[in-house]
Amino acid sequence: MNEETLKYVKENFGVDADIVDAVEAAEKRLSGVFGKLDGIMEYNQYKVLKEFQKARINDQHFAWNTGYGYDDVGRAALEKLYSSVFGAEAGLVRPTIVNGTHALASVYFGLLRPGDELIYCTGDPYDTMQTVIGIKGSAAGSLKEFGIRYSQVGLLPGNEIDIEGVKKAIGPRTKVVVVQRSRGYSFRNAFRIDQIEAWAKACKEVKPDVICMVDNCYGEFTDIKEPVQVGADIMAGSLIKNPGGGIAVSGGYIVGRQELVDMVANRVTCPGIGGECGLTFGQTRNMFQGFFIAPRVTNGALRGAALCAEVFAQLGYEVCPGPEDARNDIVEAVKLGSPEAVCAFCEGVQAAAPIDSYVTPIPWDMPGYTNQVIMAAGAFIGGSSIELSADAPMREPYTVYFQGGITYEHSKFGVMKALQALKDAGCLK
Repeated sequence: MNEETLKYVKENFGVDADIVDAVEAAEKRLSGVFGKLDGIMEYNQYKVLKEFQKARINDQHFAWNTGYGYDDVGRAALEKLYSSVFGAEAGLVRPTIVNGTHALASVYFGLLRPGDELIYCTGDPYDTMQTVIGIKGSAAGSLKEFGIRYSQVGLLPGNEIDIEGVKKAIGPRTKVVVVQRSRGYSFRNAFRIDQIEAWAKACKEVKPDVICMVDNCYGEFTDIKEPVQVGADIMAGSLIKNPGGGIAVSGGYIVGRQELVDMVANRVTCPGIGGECGLTFGQTRNMFQGFFIAPRVTNGALRGAALCAEVFAQLGYEVCPGPEDARNDIVEAVKLGSPEAVCAFCEGVQAAAPIDSYVTPIPWDMPGYTNQVIMAAGAFIGGSSIELSADAPMREPYTVYFQGGITYEHSKFGVMKALQALKDAGCLK
């Protein structure tokens, strides 16, 4: 910040001078880290631009029709664009996919049949996926209810994929094996592209026709390659995370091999219709524009996460990833150690928001979660994780998960306000 900006922040946002100075100092120490992240962003920006030009995107792709959605040229172009940018054969990109969990569930229900086996190769799935699978709860329509078998392989010490364990677990009924790229509510690094490549190769060596699936939520544009470019057969994610660029108002995507995407499309709509129908409700302009700026927006979130790590590590907190670790999702985990500290951190992030900054987040019984969850998110798009937010399950060791920021400056401000709230609550180390 220049002197005028520093003065403005200190005078107008209730942030103590020592906190502003500490964050400024941390930012300077991260110049090398930021340079690496900027290099990834620049490569991805030009990659996206090339595919936009190759697809000859024009104003007709922003129009929309009614009824069944036959011959929607915008939808077709958008799905082709997603598949080409991510290095896949085909794509399904729909505003009617309500979130990442819905996108993932659509893949599993589209590909698996009674008697088939699904294996998670990265330990426990994210909380909401456990309900979909049938590991917990008794929600009607889970995979378990349809006779689909489930098993999982835990991670090795150091949170590495247990390749040998996965190979042993794959059996005659195994149809889909899964890597959850991001951490969920686990205190581990997201998986690197080279780790995903080694996992996919090992799985194919054991069973060539096994389907390698990647939950890519929070991971898009954090590397110059995506999982389907290094051996994954199919992957899925949410448009209100990285690829929507903070502009897409809803939706999800699935990209991968053509025959697999077709099977999933039959689940998202119905057999015989597949991907040929489905309105985009005038959202293609937002979805195209969000996808175009997604590399830059993701970069801002990555920079903000690195700053959060540096600031809290310097204060003696355990953080994941570390400030200089490779980043393969936009999430930063900080072990705060108490429910009071978690609530204060989230209150600070909420107070940094452009929307609902005056609201106090509180823990609540969120559908699909075992414990109460607190969420701070003053977002233009409800529930958008690419916008500045923080959330945490209310359970030991009381770890908060910080992510997003449509601009780096906003993410940086979120770090300041979180620190200030912790200080004011007497919870700061």
